[in-house]
Amino acid sequence: MGKQYAVFGLGTFGRSVALALERLGCEVLAVDKSLEKVQDISEYVSYAMSADIEDSEVMDTIGARNMDGAIIALSENLEASIMATIMAKEAGIPHVVVKAHTELQGRVLEKVGADLIVYPEIEMGDKIARGLVATNFAEWIELSPEFSLVECKIPEKWVGKTLIELNLREKRGINVVGVIQDGNVNISYNPSLPLPGDAIVILFGSNDVLEKLKGR
Repeated sequence: MGKQYAVFGLGTFGRSVALALERLGCEVLAVDKSLEKVQDISEYVSYAMSADIEDSEVMDTIGARNMDGAIIALSENLEASIMATIMAKEAGIPHVVVKAHTELQGRVLEKVGADLIVYPEIEMGDKIARGLVATNFAEWIELSPEFSLVECKIPEKWVGKTLIELNLREKRGINVVGVIQDGNVNISYNPSLPLPGDAIVILFGSNDVLEKLKGR
């Protein structure tokens, strides 16, 4: 059996997380006060129920002690998020992820027991901004607040040089994950071969280092 998660709040973010967890093979219980939202998602998740998260008995009702984690997506109502976080931790849920709009909300939620705070609006805004300014990057995938995976056209200064010559890992802290040429992805590119000018390189590194690479 896959892991079991409860998702409280079925707005855009909560619904998206619930569906993604279900697709990944988890057993998902989706909870919202809105019967309409519950009915809308019910055929796509393991269980769905209408309940008020501020009801002190709701954690017992859903069998929270058996859950591997909970996602609380109620940032429009900070009081409800606080209550849900406290009740989830008191019920013994080991990993509680809570959505917040602002860093101040996040600090409050951390103090009452949240294990991880996520800021979907801020993170999406950051991702869009990166896409707008990183014109020489075909793709920017943020793997964590510190590290990303990017695809970019091979910089002109690198063309004709080998990975051994460039020594990117030692000199810049950048790892070359692969090279894309003619639609083919080569994740074992020969480091002794010169880099072609008509290819895309896949890089992994810290966001700070990758930001500096954008203008080159």
